[in-house]
Amino acid sequence: MAHSVTLVLIMAVAVLAPLLAHGVARWLPVPLVIFEILLGVLIGPDVLGWAHTGEVIDVLGQLGLAMLIFLAGYEIRFDEVRGDTLRRSVRAWLAALVLGLAAGILLAHGGGFDKGVYIGTALTSTALGTVLPMLRDSGGLDGRFGTVTMAVGSVGEFGPIIAMALLLSGRAPARSAVLLAAFAVLTAAAVLWAMRPKPPWFAAVIAKTLQSSAQFAVRLVALVLVAMLGLAQAMGLDVLLGAFAAGLITRLVLTGAAPESSGAVLSKVEAMGFGFLVPLFYVVTGIQFDLKALLAGGRELLLLPVFLLLFLLVRGLPIWLLAPRDLERRDRAALVLFGSTALPLVVAITTLGVEDGELDAGEAAALVGAGMVSVLVFPLLALRLRGHAAGGGRRPGEESW
Repeated sequence: MAHSVTLVLIMAVAVLAPLLAHGVARWLPVPLVIFEILLGVLIGPDVLGWAHTGEVIDVLGQLGLAMLIFLAGYEIRFDEVRGDTLRRSVRAWLAALVLGLAAGILLAHGGGFDKGVYIGTALTSTALGTVLPMLRDSGGLDGRFGTVTMAVGSVGEFGPIIAMALLLSGRAPARSAVLLAAFAVLTAAAVLWAMRPKPPWFAAVIAKTLQSSAQFAVRLVALVLVAMLGLAQAMGLDVLLGAFAAGLITRLVLTGAAPESSGAVLSKVEAMGFGFLVPLFYVVTGIQFDLKALLAGGRELLLLPVFLLLFLLVRGLPIWLLAPRDLERRDRAALVLFGSTALPLVVAITTLGVEDGELDAGEAAALVGAGMVSVLVFPLLALRLRGHAAGGGRRPGEESW
């Protein structure tokens, strides 16, 4: 019964959040995710005490996170994210990993290397799944800046997942590397299958069932996602790696086999994701947010602005130094802000850290709180920079969600 009440409250928050975002947009374009998390904190055990998590709610929240990472993987455009732009993005993330691990070990406060790895890896992440909707809604996803942001964000989301698999699995790094290589081979085989020409009936079935109860393409997407999640779990890897790979494979299948229907299929998958599963993840994140632990300890509260600054220094500084030279100064600064925006993987990494006993609740709350502030502040500053540079930002009458 308690699960049913909590689920109703979560969906009520999911409905209320876009109304609030729409209402305040004329004064300040606050990202929707902020309302979802803050309202989750409000109904959670540390404030009103109306909603509580449990096994059912946790599973739904994890499905929401998987869908968020899946949609981020789907957004990657192989024909654009490659070459020098991709190489620069990889080098920038590797530099961030070195800086992040050094900062994490220094801040571990006697917790040792493992604790430093949790903190340091979280500092290298980019919330691509959170940034892309904002960038797309503002019209900034197309063009050179969108391509560079896609590359930086993709590596910033994929890199920490790889680092988690290598450094936080509890296995020897050599064994983890072998498992990762095996997963990469299987994923490459799936990609090769996805890129092969499909028989004419395949596209015909997708088109014919697109508006019917059969929904072949949507069911195929769900199968690919579940299969890659299962494969990653069976191999002892983080399921987020499977979700990201599923997004890559799905895009190749749909754009290659049924390009005329791929947009409509994506809209249906996004409706399922952003309409149900992804809001669940963010609201559950708010419910689980340990506000008391954050406010009870002076050190934890002080760590929040420290972590926020480290997002900019650890992730942003290498992006600034290694960004493509053809970007203007304002675009480079906006890229730093978008690339330093972090939250979903911060939540995932800190959750693992608390479960493994390496992070205490206050430190995890400080990291997640810094991620929340980054989502609220960094993209708004980036959009303002680009809007001013472009001489307009939103079109007249256009709302920013």
